[in-house]
Amino acid sequence: MSDETQEISREEARKLIEDGAQLVDVRAGHEWEAGRIAGATHLPLDELAERTGELDTDRPVVLYCRGGNRSTMATDALAAAGFDAAKLSEGIVGWAEAALPLEPEGGYVAESGEAAAVLQARKKASQS
Repeated sequence: MSDETQEISREEARKLIEDGAQLVDVRAGHEWEAGRIAGATHLPLDELAERTGELDTDRPVVLYCRGGNRSTMATDALAAAGFDAAKLSEGIVGWAEAALPLEPEGGYVAESGEAAAVLQARKKASQS
């Protein structure tokens, strides 16, 4: 096993996913709700260790976060646990900048962090 995190391009990720790879979003809940890549499973980084059993060890895993820090940690952890894991280069930011689709309709890339979560919760409450 290499000491370097395996990183793949959007095109490589799309091909792997089409061929049956698992797509995992390791961002926080408010980021997931704002917008995500279709077909992704939400396993926040802080829950990954206890939820690894939800992943199929026989299928590759493509991980993403906002820009790459959290997905690097998740990819390294899964690779160490024996998974064929790779992170999506440039994360969901790069995906959106390439005009690739997000769910739900009108989805967007949320800011990360606690302050962003609070602001988004307030915005959601004011729309109710």
